[in-house]
Amino acid sequence: MEKQSRLLCSELCVQRRLFEVTLNCTVLAWKDIQIDKKHTGRAIYGAVKAGSHCVPVCEIIAVQEKEDDSPCKDTGKWQKVPQSPADSCQHAFTVFYVERVRQHCWRCSNVTFHCSEHSMCLLWVQTIREQLALLTNRPKYLLVYINPYGGKQRGKQIYDHKVAPIFSRASISTDVIVTEHANHARDHLKMEADLKKYDGVVCVGGDGMFSEIMHGLVSRTQQEAGVDDNSMEETLMPCGLRIGIIPAGSTDCICYATVGSNDPVTSALHIVVGDSQPMDVCSVHNEDHFLRYSVSLLGYGFYGDVLTDSERKRWMGPARYDISGVKTFLSHRYYEGTVSFLPAEGNSGTPRDKMQCRSGKFIFLLTLFFLRSLMLTQTEIISFKILQSKISCFLFLIYFQMYFNHMMFDHSFVEVYRVKQFRFTPRYQECDSEVDLRESGATGKQFLSQICREHRACGCMPSQSNWNCDGEILPHTAIQSFHRQEIV
Repeated sequence: MEKQSRLLCSELCVQRRLFEVTLNCTVLAWKDIQIDKKHTGRAIYGAVKAGSHCVPVCEIIAVQEKEDDSPCKDTGKWQKVPQSPADSCQHAFTVFYVERVRQHCWRCSNVTFHCSEHSMCLLWVQTIREQLALLTNRPKYLLVYINPYGGKQRGKQIYDHKVAPIFSRASISTDVIVTEHANHARDHLKMEADLKKYDGVVCVGGDGMFSEIMHGLVSRTQQEAGVDDNSMEETLMPCGLRIGIIPAGSTDCICYATVGSNDPVTSALHIVVGDSQPMDVCSVHNEDHFLRYSVSLLGYGFYGDVLTDSERKRWMGPARYDISGVKTFLSHRYYEGTVSFLPAEGNSGTPRDKMQCRSGKFIFLLTLFFLRSLMLTQTEIISFKILQSKISCFLFLIYFQMYFNHMMFDHSFVEVYRVKQFRFTPRYQECDSEVDLRESGATGKQFLSQICREHRACGCMPSQSNWNCDGEILPHTAIQSFHRQEIV
């Protein structure tokens, strides 16, 4: 690997300690220079640590020249003669950069370099800014939507105190809209917003707010491209704008899944440096009618019941999910229906997918959408999981414990399939005709698998649940098919 050529190299001071500072196209580095060996390792030089330090250029937030507030500037009075090179460094500039603290969390840190000449200071500031200007993936103009009612109603406070200063420091211009009612952001994106002048859209809120932004942006893209989103045969057009998430809601699952943390400062810094994570967007249909898009979770049974019950307890805030979860867990309901699906290519070689056809009752049906970087192939877009009902509450509890240890598949009562499309029909809506799932653009006969079709209930009436689609209740129980479409 070839060594990057240096753009600048100077001896600069950091907290009265002399460093050799170098800049190339990818890294800003500063290395300690020992002035007096007998003082090595002593703390008289200030809080800066001795040794070598480096920051990737792509993680530099901004550089700013510091005003000369030194008491040694020219005032017409007698001045003390500098005793060391550090004493003669009267001009300074500050570099703001990303610092990784605890796991997956970022903070904006800074280091101030002192120069002996003003021209040298200006040269460093100008050169660093030129390198930052070459990073074309960074946003310059953002459209921001703030949900003031989500979570603990601290969305605007979080943005004003934690996020806006970071955007301002990074010279990012923003248009801020505080939403006034449900679907305000979605409707504004679909009908009014001039999207051509923005580099991205930012939502300050929870999963519900992200869903609004995503629906508005995807629908606007399909509308401008002339794509009918009610047709399952249509190929959806990718969105041209990126979506940023500042977590400030009751649930921040999507932010946590993409960033690894639900910390607002971390999310803001990811937006500033231009990080992106591709996600699969799937459309949910009832017969020939489009219902919703989904990006994280589509759950029937347990997850649908928890959401339905929690909607009656919104006055409790985020605690309502815990209360409703315990209540639904103790009820231990089961559900019956038919699940038809089109397996992903190469699915037969997956150790988790042992059988293609199963019958029986189930406690919940869960569909997960994996991030593109975590997928084995381009076609394996949906992981589809069924928890059978012939288990006790104790085994159900064991399942949830293993879920958080990433071992939720290691149970005989859990079935996992990787599929491209699927259809669910509750038992009371089942018909004798075979379900036809056609892969878009494919020819020939498609392989179709069904589960939970032939089993007879054991005397008790099965329950009917609702679908939990990214934290929203779907109005229809019978759903079908999915598209794949990418956003970042």
